[in-house]
Amino acid sequence: MLDYNMLLNNFISYVDFEKGLSKNTITAYRIDILKFIKYAKKKNILIENFKHYDLINFLWNVKSKGLKESSIYRLIGSLKQFYKFLSFENLIKNNPANYLLFPKISKKLPSVLSFKEIVILLNSISCKNEINTRNKAIIELLYATGLRISELINLKFSDINFKDCFLKIIGKGNKERLIPFGEKAKNSVISYISKRKICLNENDNIFISKFKKKLSRIEFWRQFKNIVQNSGIDKNITPHTLRHSFATHLLEGGADIRFVQEMLGHASIATTQIYTHLDKKKLIQQHKRYHPRG
Repeated sequence: MLDYNMLLNNFISYVDFEKGLSKNTITAYRIDILKFIKYAKKKNILIENFKHYDLINFLWNVKSKGLKESSIYRLIGSLKQFYKFLSFENLIKNNPANYLLFPKISKKLPSVLSFKEIVILLNSISCKNEINTRNKAIIELLYATGLRISELINLKFSDINFKDCFLKIIGKGNKERLIPFGEKAKNSVISYISKRKICLNENDNIFISKFKKKLSRIEFWRQFKNIVQNSGIDKNITPHTLRHSFATHLLEGGADIRFVQEMLGHASIATTQIYTHLDKKKLIQQHKRYHPRG
């Protein structure tokens, strides 16, 4: 019988060092495989003895408990990677996950803000103190660059070039990309930096908490919810909405989709193409509104 704790740790090391995946993806793998190990123990089936139909039963079990389609999709991916690892380590003879099929997931169009709503959101922030000035600079930069919030909070002074207005980002899979930004974002970030009350060097994080430590996603999310509420915009908005809005507005303005793909750091252009669907949806809405037979 395999030592499951050691097996899990070895698998996580494998996906971490061999695959070069993001921390969030690695955490997801750990959660998924832990769930699988608990199920195996409950059913008294050794992981190395699982058959294809045993995996199907496991997936039906989690689905019956209300697990979302997107989570099941991720779970299947985790199982495939896990059994691929076991096969690579010669711990199994046959891979029961080989023929698992991914479910078809209906893609929901991401929520976006209009340019007018972006302006309302920014104008609702009064830069009367360091925290407010920081929050406005973050929102300006998120909208100007399409960064993921995790990429933004890890920004250091060595990553930003104010003279030529571009950022150097290490994104998913440790891939580096350069992202330009405009004067408004530049001035907003400089305004925040001028109000920071501690010494700066190139290895410092640009955006810090009131305790002078690196800003966390959770802390900014709390602040962001208050900003949205104060703005009066009646939409379900998250920091990621700014990324969607950035991509949509670029495409609406005529930007090439491959340029947008590069800016967002998407490995596949298929991921970026969801934003072109937003343009089609807008056309349909305009037709219904203005055409006499709409």
